[in-house]
Amino acid sequence: MSYNYKKAYIPQNGYTPICKIGECSLKKLEFGIIELDAGEKLDFATGDKETAFILLEGHCNVCFDDTKWENVGNRMSVFENRRAESFYMPRDQKLTIEGVDHVKIAVCATPVVEKTQPQLLKEDHVVLKLLGEVPFQRETSFIIDGNSNAKVLTIGEAYCTEGNWAGFPPHKHDVNNMPHECIAEEIYYFLFDPKQGFAVQCMYTSDGSLDEAYRVKNDELVEFPYGYHTTVSTPGYKSYFLWLMAGDYQGFNRSNDPEHDWIAHR
Repeated sequence: MSYNYKKAYIPQNGYTPICKIGECSLKKLEFGIIELDAGEKLDFATGDKETAFILLEGHCNVCFDDTKWENVGNRMSVFENRRAESFYMPRDQKLTIEGVDHVKIAVCATPVVEKTQPQLLKEDHVVLKLLGEVPFQRETSFIIDGNSNAKVLTIGEAYCTEGNWAGFPPHKHDVNNMPHECIAEEIYYFLFDPKQGFAVQCMYTSDGSLDEAYRVKNDELVEFPYGYHTTVSTPGYKSYFLWLMAGDYQGFNRSNDPEHDWIAHR
């Protein structure tokens, strides 16, 4: 079966599922967006999936069981603060989200067996790292990983240095060769400033059976069920992508394309 691995989010209030298991190329990872105006409420149930909610824009209140978290969020744009606030919910959890102002939330989920505990993650939880070097440099944050209550999800944000590549040399994570590489699916969700910006997302396999290059614009995403992938940003624009992973191991275990790995060691 062939897939179009690029998808677009059309902004609208409520919850919009974009990647659903069984309806996309992914088997372990789901993604959607919540948008609410001030005072607007949304009931949400995680079902059999652990779910992370990354605050992209605005602020919200979160109610579940006998707990209320107030005014979650710390930015009006992803380009305003590189340490996102977020909250994590285990499987079989019901909650209500209320907009304090206009809020936009990325919803990232994967099926799990174990039920853990809800967790509010403030900006001081986020780890920022500058990865690569010019002309393949970006600043990457780690929001959800083994330092959170999540058991499978690994999530962060990437800010590309203008006109640079990100994730170069091209890398993949589709073979069980731990600790060097694990099997993990991934999604990149893109935003730009100014909004008419774009990037080019490449994905391919060594045998050429997969070989795609997508022009990705604001509010578009790309699924990576397997294969090498790398991104290039355009000059003049701030380029951002949220990255989320789920697989057999939680973490950042990947291998570079051996044809280009020398560039990382020059």
